[in-house]
Amino acid sequence: MRKWCVLGIFFLALMGSCSKAKLDQINTDPTKLTESNYDPNSLLAQAQLKYANLGYYQLLYQSTMMQLLASTYYYYNNGDKYINVGSFTDYQGRIFDEGYKDASSIREMQRLARLKDPVAYKNLIAIGDIMFVLILQRITDTYGDVPYTEAVKAMQGIKYPVYDRQEDIYNQMLNDLDAATAQLDTEKPGPTADLFYKGDVAKWKKFGYSLMLRVAMRLTKVDPDKARHWTEKVADKTFTDINDNAIMLTDASSFNSQNGTSLALRTFSDYLEVRWSKTLIDQLRNTNDPRLSVIGEVPKDGLTRNADQNLSGNTDAAVQLGMPNGFDLQGGATDISHSPNYPGGTGSGSDFAPLGKYSRPRTAVYLKLGGPIFILSYAETEFLLAEAKVRGWNISGTAKQHYINGLTGAIQSLAQLDPSATVDANKITAFVSQNPLDESSTQTALASINTQYWVATGTNFNFIEAWLNWKRSDYPKLIPINYKGNVTNGTIPRRMIYLSTEVLNNPQNYKDAVAKIAGGDVLTARVWWDK
Repeated sequence: MRKWCVLGIFFLALMGSCSKAKLDQINTDPTKLTESNYDPNSLLAQAQLKYANLGYYQLLYQSTMMQLLASTYYYYNNGDKYINVGSFTDYQGRIFDEGYKDASSIREMQRLARLKDPVAYKNLIAIGDIMFVLILQRITDTYGDVPYTEAVKAMQGIKYPVYDRQEDIYNQMLNDLDAATAQLDTEKPGPTADLFYKGDVAKWKKFGYSLMLRVAMRLTKVDPDKARHWTEKVADKTFTDINDNAIMLTDASSFNSQNGTSLALRTFSDYLEVRWSKTLIDQLRNTNDPRLSVIGEVPKDGLTRNADQNLSGNTDAAVQLGMPNGFDLQGGATDISHSPNYPGGTGSGSDFAPLGKYSRPRTAVYLKLGGPIFILSYAETEFLLAEAKVRGWNISGTAKQHYINGLTGAIQSLAQLDPSATVDANKITAFVSQNPLDESSTQTALASINTQYWVATGTNFNFIEAWLNWKRSDYPKLIPINYKGNVTNGTIPRRMIYLSTEVLNNPQNYKDAVAKIAGGDVLTARVWWDK
């Protein structure tokens, strides 16, 4: 009897082993992706798309905070008038939330690349480190202290990442960029799903050094010696013309309003509520800037809010009129009809009619479902180099020449938004020659350089970068809006509030980080380098 029991147990074990082997075969679908057959390149494209496509959130806040756009619609009171409207404050945490998702995709890309073939994927891994810094710089510049060294390491058992000091983050970002950019090898294969440069490793190398320049220049207020060291190190290795611009092209055929796969601010409903700000339009008009006739248009009279906004308007520079920030449609003292030089308007839509005479971003240039999103431009790098030269740092060229390069590149880059925004080369040359860099004083030169940086990033719809550089440089000198009920005491916000769910998901580290912020987790607090 015992013998049969032993044989029975052996038979069951054997059957179990066979069954397990068969089940493993059954449950392993050869058509499904696994770690061994998954191409990590696709994660690069995914992270690039998500990083670039934050335009709606910057439309709500930074675009109007920086007086590049203006709105009378209550939804934009968050940025236009510094009022936290209802639950819209959740949007202030989106750069944090979406940014770490992107960073997670990058780290997973690198893990898979190392697992498959670290030599063959050498450039992809290095580009991953550059992308990580690109993503994290925007997060830390927006909020201050954030996770860096322990970020997106849940697979290593770190569920509650510590918030690093921003000073430490900046030290690490510079070192990480230095190592990653040096590792790039133009003789090795580039990434195959690269939405920025289509796998061009040489351009990635320039991008790495240009990003390093931007990271370094953020430190001009708080640590000018370190800013100078790193700027001088990379000054001759950055972008050389607008063909180096980091741009992500979107595909109109892939538009999905639910998952945000279109270019920012490319839907009619958003467009109805914003206009170019008076501050920007006046800047262009006062300097006879040729960009005025290619970025703006005055809509035709008689259109209602729900009319076809694809109808182009009047692009004549003489009729362009910016909307002043800080007004509404509430019928009181701050109603747009009471603004200075109010032009009136016609139309049957009660919300739209008063706005009909103000300049909106030009339909053909900015209202396309498929189009470019600017990540980092030649103009930005040249303006930063011009500033470095004004500061007396040891880099090649003159401040005036770098300024000319930046101004020329900024205007030329509009053609990359759409061919219809191309400015005649002779007009560009004339404008640049008529508006040379005034170096009569350091502050005068810095004001000119950073005002043009603001114009360049604003007209390229890179509103977040316009805000961040404004915080660093304090130019242009914007007049804050002191709208009734604002939460900043009539001052322009210097940071965004942390993602609200952090108090639940990472409570102790979140509380420790907030405790270090002078004034607390509020819009008026300043990040470490913004002193």
